[in-house]
Amino acid sequence: MLQLFNTLSKQKEVFKPIDASNVGMYVCGPTVYDLAHLGNARPVVVFDVLFRLLQKRYPKVTYVRNITDVDDKINAAAHANGEDIRDLTTRTAKAYDEDMDALSALPPTHEPRATDHINEMITIIESLISRGYAYANEGHVLFRVQKYKEYGHLSRRNQDELLAGARVEIAPYKEHAGDFVLWKPSTAELPGWDSPWGRGRPGWHVECSAMSKAFLGNTFDIHGGGIDLVFPHHENEIAQSCCAHDTDRMAMVWMHNGHLLVNGEKMSKSLGNFFTVRDVLKDYPGEAIRFAFLSTHYRQPLDWTDETPKNAKTTLDRFYRAIEFSTEDNASANLVVTALEDDLNTPLAISHLHELANTVFTTTDNTQIQAANTLKACGKFLGLLTQTPQIWFQGQTDNQGIDQLVTARHQAKIAKDFAEADRIRALLIGQGITLEDGPDGTIWRRA
Repeated sequence: MLQLFNTLSKQKEVFKPIDASNVGMYVCGPTVYDLAHLGNARPVVVFDVLFRLLQKRYPKVTYVRNITDVDDKINAAAHANGEDIRDLTTRTAKAYDEDMDALSALPPTHEPRATDHINEMITIIESLISRGYAYANEGHVLFRVQKYKEYGHLSRRNQDELLAGARVEIAPYKEHAGDFVLWKPSTAELPGWDSPWGRGRPGWHVECSAMSKAFLGNTFDIHGGGIDLVFPHHENEIAQSCCAHDTDRMAMVWMHNGHLLVNGEKMSKSLGNFFTVRDVLKDYPGEAIRFAFLSTHYRQPLDWTDETPKNAKTTLDRFYRAIEFSTEDNASANLVVTALEDDLNTPLAISHLHELANTVFTTTDNTQIQAANTLKACGKFLGLLTQTPQIWFQGQTDNQGIDQLVTARHQAKIAKDFAEADRIRALLIGQGITLEDGPDGTIWRRA
């Protein structure tokens, strides 16, 4: 029985899909103006685990994760770089997909770009105007927040709190300070599209309403994202979608992962604690980042320190040594599946991996092999332990030179030339290679 915490009801609920033959999930993706940072990556890993779990339970899962490629941050970055906007978004979207692939995230079923769905956005806006939920003024179109009585239900805030939290722009074209932009005019140098209200571009919120409807319909099963999106982004999505399509719900379940902190503080370039995924990938494998994310429950804040990826890598080293005893790839992963069915309890799932590794190292024969097989299967279900131990420890590069040195050291030891053996060992250590001598020979690993 799958239970998920629904931000809308503030409690765990048994998941009951609208259509069990095709479960629909939409997760807010990146605004592609720069490289993805660790905070961008956390929801990708969280909802990748949910995607894997849903795929095990249902015959078809349609997972949509959008790319926002029209936004004022993009315009500003392109101007600062002296770069064409399309070139910037193409380059950064490609980098984003590469980085998420390095974290073993499965590609979504659809990865729509906002600029490919402008007509759908215009249609939604026209519907809102015709129903009295939106109005045009001075080339802008705005949503009438006070007309939608359910506004604030997701974030549990009243109108005054919402107004304070939104840092709203007080503008003469607004009827009410809390009204938010659906469409805004574009100057000649900015991206723009023809519309009934003049040449302009969409507001951020309406982009996701249009893309989710295009692939999942008016109402779908799960909408996910970071906790920072609850208000105003997701609150505004609900208002637009429900009012434009005359529905009570946009998504049945709303899920949000907690903040990512760095040394207890919000990640910020001004504080010097800002890390992109690529910054961390220079020193650690993507699997270590993924493991670190999964070690904390998705709804809790995650505090990233210098020790976080280091500790994750050390634990994964131990797991990979354990699966060296594995003899098959198709063992049951039910241990972690059951843990994940309780609102994606990844810390519990990982505790099972530790227990299995302990069994591998403290038993022999069939018990040891079975534990190794189960560990391997459970890890793979979490998107971990997907490489062979040899590749994990030695890498995928040409290792012929290292192998030759290890053989030369072995021959020097046989010849009792211990000075030469020590010299080779020191040479290998200098290259970041550790050696483990055993009864069956010497195993080498990259540190």
